[in-house]
Amino acid sequence: MRWKTLQGLTPGLMNLLAYERSWLKPDIRAGLSVAAVALPVAIAYAELAGVSAIVGLYSCVLPMIAYAIFGSSRQLIVGPDAATCAVIAAVVTPLAAGKTELHWQLTIVMTLMMGTWCLIASRFKLGAIADLLSRPILNGLLNGVALTIIVNQISKVFGFASPSSELIERIYALPVSLLSSHWPTMGISLFTLLILLGVHYTRPNWPAPLFAVVLATGLTWAANLPRFGVETVSGYTGGSLPMVSWPDFKPGLLRDLVIPALNLAVVSFVSMMLTTRSFAAKNGYEVDADSEFRALGLVNIVSGLSQGFAISGANSRTAVNDANGGKSQLVSIIAALVIALVVLFLSEPLQFIPIAVLGVVLIYASWSLLDMRSIFRLRKRNRPAFYLALFTFLSVLLVGIIPGIGLAVLLGLLQFLQTVFRPTEQLLGVKEDGMIHSISSTNGVKPVDGVIMYRFNSPLTYFNVAYFKRRIVNLVTGTPLQPRWVVIDAVASFTHADISVLAAIEELKQDLEQRGISLVLAGRRTELTRWFRMHRSSSNKRDLILVPDLYLALKLIQSKERKAEAEQNADALP
Repeated sequence: MRWKTLQGLTPGLMNLLAYERSWLKPDIRAGLSVAAVALPVAIAYAELAGVSAIVGLYSCVLPMIAYAIFGSSRQLIVGPDAATCAVIAAVVTPLAAGKTELHWQLTIVMTLMMGTWCLIASRFKLGAIADLLSRPILNGLLNGVALTIIVNQISKVFGFASPSSELIERIYALPVSLLSSHWPTMGISLFTLLILLGVHYTRPNWPAPLFAVVLATGLTWAANLPRFGVETVSGYTGGSLPMVSWPDFKPGLLRDLVIPALNLAVVSFVSMMLTTRSFAAKNGYEVDADSEFRALGLVNIVSGLSQGFAISGANSRTAVNDANGGKSQLVSIIAALVIALVVLFLSEPLQFIPIAVLGVVLIYASWSLLDMRSIFRLRKRNRPAFYLALFTFLSVLLVGIIPGIGLAVLLGLLQFLQTVFRPTEQLLGVKEDGMIHSISSTNGVKPVDGVIMYRFNSPLTYFNVAYFKRRIVNLVTGTPLQPRWVVIDAVASFTHADISVLAAIEELKQDLEQRGISLVLAGRRTELTRWFRMHRSSSNKRDLILVPDLYLALKLIQSKERKAEAEQNADALP
C-alpha cells in the first residue's frame, strides 16, 4: 500500500528508478542545452517580475529537481514563464509601492499561496480546471501578455523613464518619450539585437539569448558602460548570496494576494497542461491532470521556500529538451545542477548585465508568443471562438492581466450557457436502408409518416426545459399534417434526474394527449423508469412510453399502428 502511495506521489522518481543506460547520453545533451536557454531567460524574467536577477536562478534550481521527482511528464521543463511573471508584476508592483524588499517578500508569499491553491485543487481532483480556459482564451491571453511585455520593455531598451505604468498611457506617450532616448543604452540594445538575430539565422540550434547576454555583459564590464549612464541589474553586488528579510513584513498584505494567487494558479496550470499534453502525446504516453496539479503546487512551494517566484511549464525550454532527444526527468536535474553551479560560483558577473539587454531578450522571447494570425484564423473557422479570443486580447490590454482573464472566463461561461440554454436541434428521419439520420435537404433522409423524431443537443435542466417544451409544441403546430407520435431521443438530453424536467415532461405528455398525440422517450429506459417512478406522487397516472432506442420506438409505433388498423377493420365488418 505504501509503495503504491509513493508511486502515485512521485511518478518522476519511479521513472528515474527504472532508468535505462541508453538514455544517459541524450539526457546529458538535452540537460546542457536546456540550461543554456534557461539561464538568460530566468534572469530576464526576474527583471519582468520585478526582482533581482539572482532570484530568477533561485526559481530554477530546486523547483526543477522537485518536478523531476513529483512530475509525470518526461519532457516538461518548469521555470519562469512570461505570463506568470507578468501576472506577478501586475499584482505585486502596486502593493510594494517601489520598496524592493517588500516586492520580493510579496512575490514569495504569492508563490507559496499559488502552490497551496494547486495542492488544494489536486486534493479535490480538480484537474478538469485544465479545460476551463479554452484555447481561444489562451490565444488572446498570450497575445495580450506578449504585447504588454513588448511595450513595457521599450523604455528599458531605449533608456528613457516611462511616464506611466498603464499600457495605453505608455503607448500614447511613446512618440514624445522616444525623443529623450539614451544613446549608449540604445547602442548596447542594438548590439544585443544583432547578436540574437545573427545567432538565430546562422546557428539556429545555438542558445542565442545566452550568447547575447554573455557578450553584452562582457562588453559592459570591459568598457565600464555604467559610467556612461547604462543601467545594470540591481539586488546583487557580489559576496554572499542575497537573502530576503522578514521581520518587517506586514501580514495584513496577505489578504490582497489570495484571489490573485488563485487566478495565477489557474492560468499557470492550464498553460502547463497544454504543454504537457502536447509533448506527452508526441512521445506516446499520458499524464494525469490531478497529479500534475499536485506537482505544480509542490514545485511552487519549493520555489517560494528557496526565495524564488511562481513558475509554470516552460514551453520553449520543453521544446529544446524534446529537440535534443531528452528521455527522462534526469534532464531537469542536469539543467538544475548547471544553474546551481552558476549561482554558487559565477553569480558576481550578474551585476554587470545591462537592463536594456534583458529588455531586448524579453522582447525577443515575447515576439515568438505574439501570433495575431492565430486569432484571426478563427474568424472563418469558428466565429464565437474568434470573438472570445479577441475579447480576451483587448481585455488584457485595456484593463490588465488579472481583470482581463476574469472577464474572458466570464464571457466563455456566458457562451457556454447560451449553448445550453439554446442548443442545436435536429429532426430525425429514415434513409432507404432503414438507418436513422438527421433530416436535411441534401442527404435524402425522409421523415416517418405521422411521426416527429426530435433530438435536443443539450442536457435538459430547469433553465432550458421550458424552451424544450416550446420547441416541441411549435413543431407539432407547424406541421401541415398533425403527427400521431412524438419520439424524443432521450440519450442526448436526459442525463440526470432534474425534478423540474420530469414535471415538465409530464405536462408535455398531457398537452400532446389532448391533441391526440402520443409521446415516446427513446433511450435510457432503465434510468427514466426509475426517475419517473420516484417523481410521481400517485400511481394512477398512466405510464410514459419508454423504449431502449429510436429503432425500437419505430417498431413499437408500427406495431401499434397495425394493431389499431386491424381493430378498425374488424369494427367495420358486418
